[in-house]
Amino acid sequence: MQLTVDRGSDRLGVQLHPAQAPDAPLVVIFPAMGVPAGYYTRFAHSLNEAGLGVAVADLRGTGTSAPRPARDSRYGYTELADDVAAVLEALAEHRAGRRTILLGHSLGGQVCVLHLAREAARGAGHSVDGLVLIAVGLPYWRAYPRQRLGVLAMTQFVNAVSALLRVWPGWGFGGRQARGVIKDWAYTARHGLFPAHLGAGAGLSEVDLPVLAISVDDDQYTPPETTDHLVAALTGAKVRRDHLSSADAAAPLDHFKWVKAGAALAPRITAWLPIRH
Repeated sequence: MQLTVDRGSDRLGVQLHPAQAPDAPLVVIFPAMGVPAGYYTRFAHSLNEAGLGVAVADLRGTGTSAPRPARDSRYGYTELADDVAAVLEALAEHRAGRRTILLGHSLGGQVCVLHLAREAARGAGHSVDGLVLIAVGLPYWRAYPRQRLGVLAMTQFVNAVSALLRVWPGWGFGGRQARGVIKDWAYTARHGLFPAHLGAGAGLSEVDLPVLAISVDDDQYTPPETTDHLVAALTGAKVRRDHLSSADAAAPLDHFKWVKAGAALAPRITAWLPIRH
């Protein structure tokens, strides 16, 4: 089942994978940069088999969301974080009487964190019951155990090109992206924190939800150190750190291949599931 969420001049696509039980917890997935929602179908089915409902939202300009990022696209992390709230609101009928868990991968996890931090900074109660982060961190160049200068050079090169061309064309990384998204992402790589204009700084420490943060083996973009760097800011949250190894998954892993390890991940998620917030 496919839903559409209107966001002004943009439109977000959301794929639904219902659970058999109508009151089963609902996991709302936000993907990595440039990765379409359809990529997570196999993982969604593993969560379905574990008794969970799943919704997967395409980020702006990706997959079934439209239009594609263009030179006149002006959005960045602020709008992506606001999209999280919009998707949750659009799912209100499906969420009624059920626990809701946000699950983010890479950029999708960052914007989920931002949404919760901005919620907390406003003094609003959280609208979900927990957060799962898989292969999520801040790409702070100093947090990488190896090739730190290479990470810094690559992230800032992508930012420079997107500023020059007014859009990131997706040359070998991240898919086509609005320059505002790349600008905010590159800032986190330089400074190891979210830009001040996002209004999330104080709110990060006020997020008080249960958080399950899972790193994976051979993650070329988000090694465990970058996950640790991000969750260290969530001082008010009940964070459980976990790591999925290739041996645990009985298959090779990396920043993207982990989606094939649903059989290993689903039991960890269901065992962690918090009570209604």
